[in-house]
This record gives sequence, structure tokens and C-alpha cells, in this order.
Amino acid sequence: MPILATEHLTRRFKELTAVDDLTISVNQGEIFGLLGPNGAGKSTVIKMITTLLPPTSGIASVGGFNTARNASNVRRLIGYVPQILSADGTLTGRENLMIFAKLYDIPKNERAKRIDDSLEFMSLTEASDKMVKNYSGGMIRRLEIAQAMLHHPKVLFLDEPTIGLDPVGRKAVWDHIKKLCADYDTTIFLTTHYMEEADKLCSRVAIMNLGKLAVIGAPADLKASLKGDSVTLDDVFTCYTGGSLERGEGYRETSMTRKTAGRLG
Repeated sequence: MPILATEHLTRRFKELTAVDDLTISVNQGEIFGLLGPNGAGKSTVIKMITTLLPPTSGIASVGGFNTARNASNVRRLIGYVPQILSADGTLTGRENLMIFAKLYDIPKNERAKRIDDSLEFMSLTEASDKMVKNYSGGMIRRLEIAQAMLHHPKVLFLDEPTIGLDPVGRKAVWDHIKKLCADYDTTIFLTTHYMEEADKLCSRVAIMNLGKLAVIGAPADLKASLKGDSVTLDDVFTCYTGGSLERGEGYRETSMTRKTAGRLG
């Protein structure tokens, strides 16, 4: 049984159909990528699966729980790192994690160890007592992932996890995402505009265009389906969407980048 599934999932905003009849399934421990140009409906899909937005029709489920009828059960099973900045720059990394530990209702006697473990796992122990406004973009993103993982969710949603990061910061986040799957058997559901990222991280990807599912499969299989030498996932993307891809920094720059990405997504 898949850990996450949608059946004919649809969301309309008046005359606009943002997501149109989407049916996908994701297995436990899988890194699954949802790709598509801006406006394809990716963020709307994540909002419906994470209970932030009700579907117009169709069904989404996580861990066997219907996201519309059993929202509280679903929320216990998931973590969510949105495009918009979710860490407070006026607090330290440890203080940010303490706030999330309280929000997740982690027992008081477990909070300190859970926070220490999360900081160590994300390689943030040495920076834990520094103000987040002094973190690099990559450190901020790793802190946000640590926040979302505090309650040990079964499924972690990452909406553009490396947006605005330089190659070094991006690779560090990639390494930690892969480690989450290996060490915790966490299922990762991510969106990205970086085809290299999807190719390196994801066991399968789904490409959306204009609200519809265009194709789904393993990156290697999708590349092999196109004739030609040295076919890349960028070529697959262009083939199924007919468009091109649009493509680091500190706290302020990261905040501005995320806000822009949120408006475009």
C-alpha cells in the first residue's frame, strides 16, 4: 500500500482549473519529485495533500487517511517545508526549534534531546546558538528541514528545497535529504525547477503541465524514452511541457527569493 496517493484529484478556482484529475501514488521511503513550469499546479497539489486546501473533487490520502476527512491524522504524519521562509531571523536556531517542538506538542522531557539530535543531524550544532539572520541560505534551509522533522513525520514535503542556494549549499541539502531517507525511512515529496536535482535525488518524477499529469516514471526511463544522444531530464521536461526552465545568499536575500518564488509557484 502506498504511503501517499491521489485519485482524480482536482482543484478549481472559479473558471481556472489549477489541478485537473491527478492520480499518483508514492511508496514508503521513496524520494518523489513533482515537476512542472510555473503555474502548472505543483504548489496547489502540495497544499491539498497537506490539508491546507480542500480539493474540489477527487481524493488524496496519506498513511491511509483521507486528507479532507481525517486532516488531524494526516498532519501527525507529515512535515512541510514551504517556499516561503519559515525560520525567524531574530531567534537562534535552537530557539526556532524549541518553538516548533512546542507546536508539535513534543513532551517537555523529550524536547532538548530531540532538538540536539536534529541540530546534529543537519550539521547545525556549532551554529545552534547564533541568530538565524546571520546564517547562510543553505544553513537556513537545513534548519527549516530540522524544524519539519522534529516530530519524526512519515512524509516530508519540500517545496523548492534548494531555491536560491549556491551549488555548495544545494549539495549539502541534497546530502541531508538522502540521509533522511536512509536513516529514518522518511518519504520525501519535493518540487523543484532544477532538473539536475530531480535526476540525482528522485527515484521517480511526475511532470505536470497546465494542471494535468503529463508523464510519470524513473528519470532514467524517461530519458531513455526520448531518441537521441545525451538526453537529459531538461530535454524530457521540454518535451512534455513545451517550455523552458526558469532558474546564494543570506537571510534577507533568501527571504526575498522565497517570496518571489511563492508568488510564481
